[in-house]
Amino acid sequence: MDMPFWSLLLILVCRNVVVGATPSPPLFPAMFVFGDSLVDNGNNNYLNSLAKANYVPYGIDFPSGPSGRFSNGKTLIDLLGELLGLPYLPAFANTFSEGSNVSSGINYASAAAGFLDETGLNLGDRVTIGQQVQNFETTLKQLRNQMGDNNLSQHLAKSLVVVHLGSNDYINNYLLPELYGSSLIYNPQDYADLLIGLYKKLLLDLQGLGLRKFLLGALGPLGCIPNQLAIGLVPPGQCNVLVNEIVSMFNDRLKSLVKQLNSDHPRSIYVYGNSYGAFSDMINYPNTYGFSVVDRACCGVGRNQGQITCLPLSVPCSNRDQFVFWDAFHPTQAVHEVLAHRAFSGPISDCYPINVQQMAYM
Repeated sequence: MDMPFWSLLLILVCRNVVVGATPSPPLFPAMFVFGDSLVDNGNNNYLNSLAKANYVPYGIDFPSGPSGRFSNGKTLIDLLGELLGLPYLPAFANTFSEGSNVSSGINYASAAAGFLDETGLNLGDRVTIGQQVQNFETTLKQLRNQMGDNNLSQHLAKSLVVVHLGSNDYINNYLLPELYGSSLIYNPQDYADLLIGLYKKLLLDLQGLGLRKFLLGALGPLGCIPNQLAIGLVPPGQCNVLVNEIVSMFNDRLKSLVKQLNSDHPRSIYVYGNSYGAFSDMINYPNTYGFSVVDRACCGVGRNQGQITCLPLSVPCSNRDQFVFWDAFHPTQAVHEVLAHRAFSGPISDCYPINVQQMAYM
């Protein structure tokens, strides 16, 4: 029997509705990012700094090529944003053009930045965390003009904040006694306490500006990055255990801070992202994730290709998805994909007390 015309028309209409349907709204209306080179997407491009990634081979696997991302391709922020339904965030430095859309969020992160203002000074200029917060306040003025006070308050309260900071306070401060005196003044426990005190102030400042949902990335096992393996002359197949123990002191305190803040501020939610555990899994069980090289950079110079990062026009490895580390300090896009998915929907061992997907519905 021939199909009635009206039935055929209904099917065609339904197909058109599905094909041309308006995409689902993002899980968060916006994402605001504060931190260092692991999440920087171009703010250092305009600075007098050695910490730049706006040249080939950086971005070799990114759709638009080199952008200032310290990776061969996308970063955690890009990939997490895709899972959330958000567009790529603009770097704050790129938001001054007339008509720039800042409503979906901004990335304020800057390579070499730390909690301490002097951190990273050995690499040149960087946007300190204090300046990153001031830049966010500049964005707030733009948003207030666009949407008014009431709508802005709701917008901020529902937005996601990602903070990844602290690695440089070790790599480009505490672990460089020839350049910085912090290790002569503080023992590792006191130094971790100092950084966590500054972290708490930062978070309360951001909360005071209207933000309510925070994903806080733990520090990875810095004793396993090619840079530390190179300068520490660590035997093959091992990490610098002392450096990892020092970093773990910071992470333990950060998780305790998350518990405290969630107890003291029930109208906000703070999440501890266990980057240390995720990285350790990938390094200890690489085959599970499709990796085969865990102790050498895909791109760099010197021992483990970890003494100097990618030089302009240098030729990286061809099997990038099999490497954990892209350069002396930063992971490959393949690692960022693992981190993004574990942050988005991982169990409590990955995100404490809830994951980002669960946070979106709170």
